[in-house]
Amino acid sequence: MTTSVPQSPLHRKARHLLAPLAACAVLLGAALPAMAQSFGPAIRVNDKVITEYELDQRARMLQIFSAPGDPAQLAREQLIEDRLKAGAAERFGLKADPAEVEASMTQFASQASMETAQFVTALGQEGVSEQTFRDFIASNVVWRQVVRGLFASKVNVSEEEIDRAIASQSQGGGVQVLLSEIFIPTAQNPGGAADLARQISQMTSIDAFANAARQYSAAPSRGNGGRINWMSISNLPPALQPVIMGLRPGQVTQPQQVNGALALFQLRAIQESTAARQEYSAIEYARYFIPGGRSPEALAKAAEIASGIDTCDDLYGVALGQPEEVLDRVSLAPGEIPSDIGLELAKLDDNEVSTALTTNNGQTLVLLMLCGRTPAGAGADGEIDRAAVLQQLQNRRLGSYAEGYLAQLRSEARIVE
Repeated sequence: MTTSVPQSPLHRKARHLLAPLAACAVLLGAALPAMAQSFGPAIRVNDKVITEYELDQRARMLQIFSAPGDPAQLAREQLIEDRLKAGAAERFGLKADPAEVEASMTQFASQASMETAQFVTALGQEGVSEQTFRDFIASNVVWRQVVRGLFASKVNVSEEEIDRAIASQSQGGGVQVLLSEIFIPTAQNPGGAADLARQISQMTSIDAFANAARQYSAAPSRGNGGRINWMSISNLPPALQPVIMGLRPGQVTQPQQVNGALALFQLRAIQESTAARQEYSAIEYARYFIPGGRSPEALAKAAEIASGIDTCDDLYGVALGQPEEVLDRVSLAPGEIPSDIGLELAKLDDNEVSTALTTNNGQTLVLLMLCGRTPAGAGADGEIDRAAVLQQLQNRRLGSYAEGYLAQLRSEARIVE
């Protein structure tokens, strides 16, 4: 499992959302060669066209964002949905408000601690145009307008429902999963890695998966057959949670694209937990970078540091007098965390440390420490914020209406490849 941190100041600043590898460019080039320069139609959705160029651009952007799954397939699905959303907006005479689009672009860029112009420049350096990013944002903006107009009046949340939602955070109903993992590096042979990953994804035997982990996985868990201890499903990255919940014991996920590798997860067991299913609004973590990759010297230094620290604050003392870039501490919403980091954080409790990740093409070891998780709806004093819970319930219901409406639009649409 390796990631690459670009070396320019701009790319270091954007590494939370723009952390592509040189290998990613190779992988995209290998996977999507025919799309690179073509503006010809690839898909028709009713009276609207999706070009091959748009498919290529969206796939590249999704890979930069470390979106889980096959970027080409995900780009196809997203762009079809974008056309359906645009058609609905036109029927109601709605257009994306330019001011709201700019505000959403600014908010998105701020997640990487960047101004919009810097973010667009960083995307451009990876081959993604500003218009691609703008279209991605504008589609979501106008769809929110459609959904609010159609369904806002139907979303009524009572005080009793808020009480029940708050109570559910302190009562049973959580789910724990027992997983095994395999991470197949893609840098040297993207095509071979993809073929191997597809073969492993068809496995149903726990022993066969464990043997494959020992033989092919780049994760430290390979020595244990890829086995991970019990964890709460809510600790996993949001995009991976429904994928895991859709498995039966013994089944394996489709290959998930993470930085520098294809990840596969096998569900070994699942159980109800007496603990509540907890959702988180933010996860704070720190990374201390150690030269030497996974060399014995670097691992020994990481073990020495880990034995001498109790909290993330202690890392400031470790980094004292060193360049600023040696320590990185952030607090991000779960969906904003790069997938490889999010998967590793899922295994940790507060103030625990992992040395499973590397960066800079494997030349730098990452000492990753979980500082803490902030429960969704919790205020600064730790009390449950009823207004925040109300908004969560409203958004959840609007989301349910939106999903149903989009499914209806898709069932009625004429989609031609």
